[in-house]
Amino acid sequence: MSQIRHALSVKRADDFAQWYQEVISAADMAEESGVRGCMVIKPWGYGIWERIQRLLDNRIKATGHDNAYFPLLIPLRNFEREAEHVEGFAKEMAVVTHHRLIADGKGGLIPDPEAKLEEPLVIRPTSETIIGDAMARWVQSWRDLPLKLNQWANVMRWEMRTRMFLRTSEFLWQEGHTAHETAGEAKEHTLRMLEVYRACAEEDLALPVIAGEKPENERFPGAVETWSIEAMMQDGKALQAGTSHYLGTNFAQASGIRFQDREGGQQLAHTTSWGVSTRMIGGVIMVHGDDDGLKVPPAIAPWQVVIVPMLREDEGDAALVEYCERLRASLASEDALREPVRVLLDTKPGKAAAKRWDWVRKGAPLIVEVGQRDMAEGKVSLLRRDALWAENGKPAFQAPSLDEAAQAIPGMLETIQASMLASARDVRDARISRGVTALPELQAAFADGVDNPGWLEVQWAKPTGQALEQVVDQLKALKLTLRNVPIDAEPADGVCIFTGEAAVERVLVARAY
Repeated sequence: MSQIRHALSVKRADDFAQWYQEVISAADMAEESGVRGCMVIKPWGYGIWERIQRLLDNRIKATGHDNAYFPLLIPLRNFEREAEHVEGFAKEMAVVTHHRLIADGKGGLIPDPEAKLEEPLVIRPTSETIIGDAMARWVQSWRDLPLKLNQWANVMRWEMRTRMFLRTSEFLWQEGHTAHETAGEAKEHTLRMLEVYRACAEEDLALPVIAGEKPENERFPGAVETWSIEAMMQDGKALQAGTSHYLGTNFAQASGIRFQDREGGQQLAHTTSWGVSTRMIGGVIMVHGDDDGLKVPPAIAPWQVVIVPMLREDEGDAALVEYCERLRASLASEDALREPVRVLLDTKPGKAAAKRWDWVRKGAPLIVEVGQRDMAEGKVSLLRRDALWAENGKPAFQAPSLDEAAQAIPGMLETIQASMLASARDVRDARISRGVTALPELQAAFADGVDNPGWLEVQWAKPTGQALEQVVDQLKALKLTLRNVPIDAEPADGVCIFTGEAAVERVLVARAY
């Protein structure tokens, strides 16, 4: 193959972290704001989030949830009722203490000492406590259960080390909260929402994930059980792409969520919470991106097809635009991936080649260039973003007729979606090792200088307390974490590589974002 001149200046293999930042910039997805850890999400990046939001919202509502909205500011006393919960978030909480500013006499502004709040307000890091208050008012009888709520919102967690989309101080997410009559119903719902996340990640984002239960040390603060979906990035690290928590009666006790049961007695509700965030976009970048920029799965692409007429700023442009409009209108009336095709006719000024590469870097699934010669021959030039290069090192354009393109493109979008998932799954599965049976083997696999080790699935005795802390310390020295216990893992049949005791399950070990 001839030497390919890629669209990005940084290659994944050379500096994955810098490559990630360049993709975000080159794809015009987001930029830094004036506040550390807070980003401006630009239209293309936000368009991807809107697609994820719409598709996931449909899935959530299909399970019987209603959307609601709860306040951004939460009284500090709400957190003080749940000691374990507040301890988990205390170092990340942003706190509002004053409600007015005054001039400092030096040309600046300071909080007015006379405007100090009687009680500090926390900018929500999560909403269990404020939603728990509402549930306590709304739930009186077993007839009020289950109560299933979902909120789309922003949250604030004062992160020390930030990276756009992956870990920011302010981020966008959805958080679901439910209350149930029995523990069995709540646990069942926890897993049901985990499956919703798995389906969304794989079917919509083409992001292969492994669903499983988090070890004790990785549980959400105050939870009885935490479950996650874990995705592997191209550098072999894990990304926790979504979590679902069974909270038992811990938060119900703190918030007073009680109901009259079927026998007339008083019971505490069993609650759940679950959420995914804009970090899923970071996962899409790091799983699907390449040395030419972003690749967006068609299901979540704001524009699935971009038509770029090669305008010459002369009298022939009107006929060319009309020719392209025929294709746009034809495609817009077709369905792909259960929705009308989203197609843009890009007539903004500029050279066609420059506009093509802009859309390549943004990751539009299909780019259609049309010039005067194409129009004269009744053809178009079509480029698949997931199969960008031909063997000769040039862009792999296809040249169907206009009618053939209109007929073929919906099916091509579905093919691209399936191909991106299959390719990412193959890469992930090839880099999960299951043959490690002793701690020295694990240490060697992740030793300094080992390139991109991927994940290990190892036998696990499920230690608790001090024994678990010792394991966590061992892993921390290697910059490793326990990810989850896969739901579909093979049964344990050996000894735990950490404790030497009989294993009861298998757990994934990896470096992670």
